[in-house]
Amino acid sequence: MTTGTRPAAAPRQGVGRALRPTTKVLPEHARAHNRSLVLGHLFHHGPSSRADVARSSGLTRVTVSDLVAALIAEGLVAELGVRTEGKVGKPATLVGLRSTDHAVVAVDLTDDETARGAVMTLTGDVVTRRSAPWQGGTGDAAVATVEGLCAALVAAAERPVIGVGIASPGVIDDAGVVLEAPNRGWSGVPLAAHLAALLDAPVHVANDANTRALREHTYGGAAASTMTVTVGQGVGAGLVVDGALVRGRGHAAGEIGHVTVVDETTPGETPQPCACGRRGCLETVLSAPALRRRTAGLGPEDSDAALASVGRMLGRTLAPVVSALNLAEVLLSGPPELLDGPLREATLATVRDRTMPVIGHDLRVRAAASDEDAALAGAAVLVLQGQLGIT
Repeated sequence: MTTGTRPAAAPRQGVGRALRPTTKVLPEHARAHNRSLVLGHLFHHGPSSRADVARSSGLTRVTVSDLVAALIAEGLVAELGVRTEGKVGKPATLVGLRSTDHAVVAVDLTDDETARGAVMTLTGDVVTRRSAPWQGGTGDAAVATVEGLCAALVAAAERPVIGVGIASPGVIDDAGVVLEAPNRGWSGVPLAAHLAALLDAPVHVANDANTRALREHTYGGAAASTMTVTVGQGVGAGLVVDGALVRGRGHAAGEIGHVTVVDETTPGETPQPCACGRRGCLETVLSAPALRRRTAGLGPEDSDAALASVGRMLGRTLAPVVSALNLAEVLLSGPPELLDGPLREATLATVRDRTMPVIGHDLRVRAAASDEDAALAGAAVLVLQGQLGIT
């Protein structure tokens, strides 16, 4: 596969573009939406009667019964017997998602040394793991590493694979084209389409910060309007607003790592060069390597003060976003020994100081899941969302 061909830019929209939908809503669109409501209820609430699903979704019982019959025929849903609790009238028959009878392949490409993947159930449990070293490969060599890992995982699955989800660094569009991922040597790489043809399975690719945000929203109990800030070799953020992932006009929503936070006028700070070519970006002070350099050799008090200083910079960066979107939570994903303490506390205090009380008073800043499977679970959510409409 040859990398480096960037797709043509979309035509610029004219000023005053209408906000009304410009395409018709067809019956199949409504059915797909209703199908996702049924699957979403069963995913989040577990085995339920058809009447339970109708009440929760707002659909009629006839519609729910029709959709459940179709989902049973597809093998995604099964009848589980009657409800055991005593109620007046005929006992209700429960239906549930066949979460262990299907598999999702999830892959995490964010580690600098190893690409990691797993075969998972629909509820995020790991069944089988595989990994592949990058061995310094970039460009086509990195694509070949991903091809081999994905093929090995699909072959290892003992249940039908409904799709492959990939969490990748970089700016990635809705079609799974990696527009820019400098550390992988990718520019304009149609990764999803290429792998779908190779694996004969649906493939969904998204930025790793976005997948972590999806993981927290789907599996981690995060609020409906949340920002997940991911801190590793770099810094990025995923935004979920009213339950929907925000991608932005250029598919780069959440790229806060390259907001300038240090300049020549910043007391006690010297702007450091950033990988993007500028100086003083948030990434130069908040990335995990930068935080470790800042605290190296310091005693506990000085280390706490150094982390709090970065927390205040992060808080100043987040305050306009939190205020504009009225977010309920900010989650910090990364090394807990660096993030969950003075840095987190200073971030929250700074955001509250810089926003209206109605915005900042109830804001929560907390640690996100820190286990190594967080990115994999987020990649699995890409498949649940893309193939089943579950969020």
